[in-house]
Amino acid sequence: MADYTKEIRKLIGTRPFILVGSTIVVMNENKEILFQHRSDTEEWGLPGGAMEIGESLEETAERELFEETGLKAKTLTFIRVLSGNDFYFKYPNGDEVYNVISVYLAEGISGKLAINDGESLDLNYFSVNNLPSNMDSRAKVIIELFGA
Repeated sequence: MADYTKEIRKLIGTRPFILVGSTIVVMNENKEILFQHRSDTEEWGLPGGAMEIGESLEETAERELFEETGLKAKTLTFIRVLSGNDFYFKYPNGDEVYNVISVYLAEGISGKLAINDGESLDLNYFSVNNLPSNMDSRAKVIIELFGA
C-alpha cells in the first residue's frame, strides 16, 4: 500500500474513499490474459494499483506492471476510465474503496515474469475460455466490458 493511502487510512479508518489507479491488460502471443493471484484477497485479478502522489496514470501503470510482474511494456495504450458502483471494493481487512480505474493494454512486453513485491501468490496467463473461478470482481467487469 502506498504511503499516501496509508496516511489517508490513518485519518479515516476503513471508511470508503475514492482511490485512483491503473489496471493493465497483458496478453501473450496465444491471446491469453495475465492474471495475478493476489495475496491480500486470495483472488485472481489483473495487474495494477493505486496512483502515488505526483504520478500520471500512465506512470502508475508502468510502475505497477513492473512491481507486480517484472514486465515492461514498450507501449501502453489507454483504453478507458472505469468508475461507479461496479468498482466498489471491500478488502478482507475492512478497508473500503470506490475505484477510479484507468485501463491500459500493454504491448511489446519485455522482461521476465516475476513476483517482486509480496502482493502476489502467483502469476499466470489464462485463456478467455478458461478464466480462474475465483476472479476479483473488478477484473470480471473489465473482462466482460472488453470481451478480452
